[in-house]
Amino acid sequence: MSATTAALVGATGGAGTTRSCLELAAALAAAGDDVAVLDAAYDTQGLARHLPGRIDPDATALVTDGSDRPLSAGTIEYDPGADRAALDTEALPESGRVVCCPARAPFERLARAKTAEAAQELERRITEAATAFDRVLIDTPPLGSNPAVAAVTAAERVAVVAPATERGVDAVQTTRGRLQDMGTTADAVVAVDRTGMRAFPEADADAILPQFDAEPPAGLETEAGVDALTTAADAVLGRGIELPLADGGLVAAVESLRD
Repeated sequence: MSATTAALVGATGGAGTTRSCLELAAALAAAGDDVAVLDAAYDTQGLARHLPGRIDPDATALVTDGSDRPLSAGTIEYDPGADRAALDTEALPESGRVVCCPARAPFERLARAKTAEAAQELERRITEAATAFDRVLIDTPPLGSNPAVAAVTAAERVAVVAPATERGVDAVQTTRGRLQDMGTTADAVVAVDRTGMRAFPEADADAILPQFDAEPPAGLETEAGVDALTTAADAVLGRGIELPLADGGLVAAVESLRD
């Protein structure tokens, strides 16, 4: 059975967790799911950089000060992009939507958002999102803070995101140990191959995402990206999505534009 909520936790800083969340959300939306991406990586505030306009309230405001505002007050529509060159768009279901709840806050509120009380509120917000969306992805920093612990505790599944390097292999093992100390486990490992060298053994990864050159989301522009994201959806959420490829894939799509 597929899961509704999944925490994508970085094995290291800069592992590519935020990008992985956005690319996976776009693929799930293409398959018809309504998806929420929640930001638990308060320090980096990386999710906010991919979103336009004012962010008020942000994710930290919704977990501090006993906020009674609904989750929807802090969500921003994210455009998963119309460029799906590798897909047969006519064979796709009606596209789902993607919304994000990013963190963008001053230091004082960031500190309060990391308290145990705020972590409990984050767990409640994750549960709230699960009742409103088909899938919920939580952008989670490396374990070591209350928000990260809350995310992996509240989510149905946990996926460790690591760079596809020897350093990434070691970091995954460390993260597995920390998850065990918390009484949970890693359900999947997603390796992000930024170099094309595939130093991360395929046997140690449930999915390997390639380096995407374009701004996110770009995974649906190539057959390799589509294949990687469908594998990741199954590994992370147990969600088997069907994204039909265009006849001839990207090459045919480009040639049709030239004609």
